[in-house]
Amino acid sequence: MLAHYQTDAGKVRSHNEDSVTIVNNINGDYLLMVADGMGGHKAGEVASSMAVTTIGSRFQSLSSLGSKVDAISWLKEIVEEVNASIIHYAEEHIDAKGLGTTLVCAIYTKDYLIFANVGDSSGYVLKDKKLYKVTKDHTLVNMLVESGELREEEAANHPQKNVLMKALGAEANTEPDIFVVEDKVEGIFLSSDGLTNMVSNDQIERVLNDETLDIEEKVDKLILKANLRGGSDNISIAYLCEEGE
Repeated sequence: MLAHYQTDAGKVRSHNEDSVTIVNNINGDYLLMVADGMGGHKAGEVASSMAVTTIGSRFQSLSSLGSKVDAISWLKEIVEEVNASIIHYAEEHIDAKGLGTTLVCAIYTKDYLIFANVGDSSGYVLKDKKLYKVTKDHTLVNMLVESGELREEEAANHPQKNVLMKALGAEANTEPDIFVVEDKVEGIFLSSDGLTNMVSNDQIERVLNDETLDIEEKVDKLILKANLRGGSDNISIAYLCEEGE
């Protein structure tokens, strides 16, 4: 497998509140993560870093996650632990009011592929050269679309499209949504909304399928596209694919 991740501050924000990584455990399993932090003066990067660092280090120390059910339980428990840590940090630091972060992660082993997400950072799979979104955004607009109160075409430019209904650090009991992908895939792609608000899924798909580019060049090109379209937010990508993809 080939793996690459990168984060960029974009063209508007003065600093980067995203955190991103791809790590292996002793068993050779992969964990990909993207977290988009928010709240307080530089507090967002504290929250996103807490999530990625805590979960990543714990994952690397595991020899095996066990079965699919075990892995799902582990994900829920570690996300709950991180959520409590972020809340505690905000209580202890007066300048961390509103501290929180989104989180999307994927665990890939020889036996299963599991996604977890809280917030509006996105998880995709590439299958038969087609890009499919696996996760669902925890936003006000997405909730209105799912309830039938808003049409998809209205959602794209809705003034409240970035209002989150769920984030780590927002409330005491925050469970991630879990998605199990049963099909064999060629790639796993995670990103913050700094990319997906600027670059369409079709455009992402075309770049990922460009056989003239290596994995690093594909990630670089997507970040460049987001910045050329305004770069209004931090941009983070984690990409894992089969060799030759």
